Amino acid sequence: MSGNKKLLFVMNSLVCGGAEKSLISLLQSIDYSRCEVDLLLFKHEGLFMSKIPDHVRLLDAPPRYKYFDMSIRTALLNCLKEGKPGLAWARIRAGFLFRKESHPARREQLLWKFSSKSLPKLSAEYDAAIGYMENSPIRYVVDKAKARRKIGFIHNDYDKLGMNPDLDDKYFRELDCIATVSEECVQILKDRFPAYKERIVLMHNIVSPSAILQLSADGSPIKKQEQTTIVSVGRLNYQKGFSMAVEACDLLVREGYDIRWYIVGEGEERGSLERLIEEKGLQDILILTGLRENPYPYIKQCDIYVQTSLFEGRCLTITEAKILHKPIVSTDFEVITDQLTDGYNGLIVGRDARSIYRGVKKLIDDEELRERFIGNLRQEEMGTEDEIHKLYQWIS
Repeated sequence: MSGNKKLLFVMNSLVCGGAEKSLISLLQSIDYSRCEVDLLLFKHEGLFMSKIPDHVRLLDAPPRYKYFDMSIRTALLNCLKEGKPGLAWARIRAGFLFRKESHPARREQLLWKFSSKSLPKLSAEYDAAIGYMENSPIRYVVDKAKARRKIGFIHNDYDKLGMNPDLDDKYFRELDCIATVSEECVQILKDRFPAYKERIVLMHNIVSPSAILQLSADGSPIKKQEQTTIVSVGRLNYQKGFSMAVEACDLLVREGYDIRWYIVGEGEERGSLERLIEEKGLQDILILTGLRENPYPYIKQCDIYVQTSLFEGRCLTITEAKILHKPIVSTDFEVITDQLTDGYNGLIVGRDARSIYRGVKKLIDDEELRERFIGNLRQEEMGTEDEIHKLYQWIS
């Protein structure tokens, strides 16, 4: 890579999620003697805002993008006060879309036609512009950024996202690289978009074991007693399947197991999970901790790490639990075998509460199995810091 490269990264926000955490790790790994980096966030919010490296220039958030988050009445008053009747009309049409399309990923695909009216083009020219998330960040890079190379990241199993491929096709056509996070996700994209298979590339999430080990030593949030401690980390949303965790926890408690289960994260399903926890009488046993900027002390202190996802791209929290040498129970989402070998370094179980319960029960009962998993995890090489060199190749 010759000469300093000027890069633009585009992301919705830095709320606490795997893709956002992955972006921060990537930004912390860049050689800033070789690159100048601008970061455009549609909203300046999220626990990871404080983790943006000092070398990164954070661009101003587009001031009118928030109109698509606020009530339509307030948004219209603001648009008209600013003399923006076209934006007001776009917000009205977006309101109809919100009512008509209930699927969040397809809704975001369709929303771009309207929300893009609030996002100005950037005047600067870049060597590469990187939309670091499917949907709006990729669309912004294609429609609004001036760059010699354009790259888009897909952080999930594309088929499981439930999006309309026809709406993405015209954007993928304009990308020089379509990057995704596991071998299985690469194959899924190639099957879905065969015309672009030569541009579909793999870049694992950047993970630094030394950084995770250091962060895991920051305090002891769990008061350890005799009971078995279980931890899960993720957004409280449908994809993560935490209602199955509540049901599995209930089955274990009914069978007399003395456990505490901590779910670290926040999201739109908090209310329904709280109601289910109360209905099962598990308020003192299954604890929703809320967002934690540093979840690693929770993982470090647990006896068993449990992932209940329905689908993933490459599950960052499983990698982190492996780095901390924790026995893992995970559901059998499509790409899990890229990270776990059933019976060797974890248990892979069905995507239902009873299967999760049986997996956790097996690990609680079998101390020798837990120790064998821990020993095997200690032998694995899990750092992926060298993945940054792939980005340098793509932008050269």
